[in-house]
Amino acid sequence: MTTTTTARSELAAFLRSRRERISPEQVGLPVVGRRRTPGLRREEVALLSAVGVTWYTWLEQGRSIQVSAQVLDSVARALLLDPTERAHLFVLAGSEDPVARPECPTVTPAVRLLLDQLAPYPAAVLNSRYDVLAFNRSYTWLAGDLEELPFQDRNLMWLVFTGGTFGQRLVDQETDRQSMVARFRAAMADHGAEPAWKTLLHRLRTASPEFEELWQRHEVAGLGNGAKQFLVPEAGLVRFEYTSLWLGPRPSTRLVTYTPRDQESREKLLRLDAAPGGGQ
Repeated sequence: MTTTTTARSELAAFLRSRRERISPEQVGLPVVGRRRTPGLRREEVALLSAVGVTWYTWLEQGRSIQVSAQVLDSVARALLLDPTERAHLFVLAGSEDPVARPECPTVTPAVRLLLDQLAPYPAAVLNSRYDVLAFNRSYTWLAGDLEELPFQDRNLMWLVFTGGTFGQRLVDQETDRQSMVARFRAAMADHGAEPAWKTLLHRLRTASPEFEELWQRHEVAGLGNGAKQFLVPEAGLVRFEYTSLWLGPRPSTRLVTYTPRDQESREKLLRLDAAPGGGQ
């Protein structure tokens, strides 16, 4: 599949930067003669990837060539890309990664057990980029079946600004959108150079004029707890208090729980849970 001129240029620069950071010793290659440039040579990456030198050179020069997922997988392995870098490579190349994204190390079996035990209260594990890393069955009442979405779309920012179920069921959409963008901007200060963050930001600014308008305000806010209201099918208005429980030493990945704010909301959750299919 071919990519746009801008994406090809970014892809070329990204590949060069990853190639130049790797020494021959890291990939088991002998060091022969003087090396005028840092890192691996193009022909060495081509050898490790089992592709033609000319083809790889064209790819790194940003030429318009066909790029298969299989070859991208080989290049990612040759360049020792981590999961985030690998995802960025496939996005820039305009291809879908055939390899399932590995589990987040923060989402341990103990955390998954806790998620399940919190039902019928909705709960999910989020990172500071608002990616949904794991969730319990009750969370689908708020966000729909996230398993049906590709991983890159399992992001609350994306769902809120592009018509996803989570955004559609939020009652106070304007207020919630403003606070989410402000928190996303504050969190991005620590991650601005990371490909996954830049890719998400670009997608949001391209897809949503509403996001772009809020982004240009340059407002920031810290992560915390608060209240949200959802219109849940077959239940109506449900009011929640949401609480963030941090899963690491820094405020990044967190377990977010939604507990009912009043007895009426609690009873609605119990009825949803007792309905046919509600507890599955």
